[in-house]
Amino acid sequence: MHSISPEGLSRRAYSRFDTAQMRTAWGRHHQRRFALVDGADVLASATRYDLTAVLDQQPVRVCGIGSLFSERDGGLAREFVDRLLDEAVRDGAVMALRFSEMRQQDCEPDGFEMVPMVEAELTVAESSRRGAPMTLIRGGEERDLAAIVAMGQVRANPFRFYLDRDVDFVQYAITKKRLLAGLGQAMARQLHFFIAEEGITAAAYVVVSIVGRTWTIEECGDRDPSGARVGAILQALIAREPVERRPTIRAWLPRGFVPPQVTIASAKPAAEVLMVRSLGSVAVTPRLSGDDVLYWRSDIF
Repeated sequence: MHSISPEGLSRRAYSRFDTAQMRTAWGRHHQRRFALVDGADVLASATRYDLTAVLDQQPVRVCGIGSLFSERDGGLAREFVDRLLDEAVRDGAVMALRFSEMRQQDCEPDGFEMVPMVEAELTVAESSRRGAPMTLIRGGEERDLAAIVAMGQVRANPFRFYLDRDVDFVQYAITKKRLLAGLGQAMARQLHFFIAEEGITAAAYVVVSIVGRTWTIEECGDRDPSGARVGAILQALIAREPVERRPTIRAWLPRGFVPPQVTIASAKPAAEVLMVRSLGSVAVTPRLSGDDVLYWRSDIF
């Protein structure tokens, strides 16, 4: 997998990355790697994620399939995925999720429907003096995770489909991004996790991956429905280096969420496509559109 993984990790680093994820509190119980073998030969492999989500206000069990790799043609991968999904159905899953790049659609397993996601390029308003706003920010900590979960639940309620993100899951998602930054080439990738607090409680947060001059908002949240604190955090981060060229900022923003300090400069279909498949008797009707779904980039598997 390391040779085709977009993270660009070495074989040893990818192995450490995979192992460390499975040692987190969430990964120990919800992430497993499977292989289809013929004697000593590995014909196909994938990681299965046992997820909980909400569909049309009802909790559902979801099987996520990631890191799918086959040594042969796509038919073998499809057969392998079908076996994994059959087992997931016996364990109570009623939906399956996959992420795929647009150029890989021809070799995707059968029965999945595409939910296109939109990637926005953002500009952040700045003072003419390029100074930071009067917003105190600090590095995010484990004690902030419960507040982050609460923010996410409020934000997610209007959507037809979203993952049920508890404290262990949020910690897992952020840890995964930290591992990518730490295990890659020195200074090739950075991860910033910042909090704006009210009293001693997190009131807003952002998780940003930085590669070169490109910032990717992995996820964010704000107790203020307008997202004004998220915008202020971005302003403060940019103002730390006032003479530097402004970064390119990209994000998947939930429908209706654009902080007042932020402008969407452009938008295009994301390279990663969410794929959904009904399992068993539960049907996703009507079909999900991108506006129906709240899904953060940090949740991609």
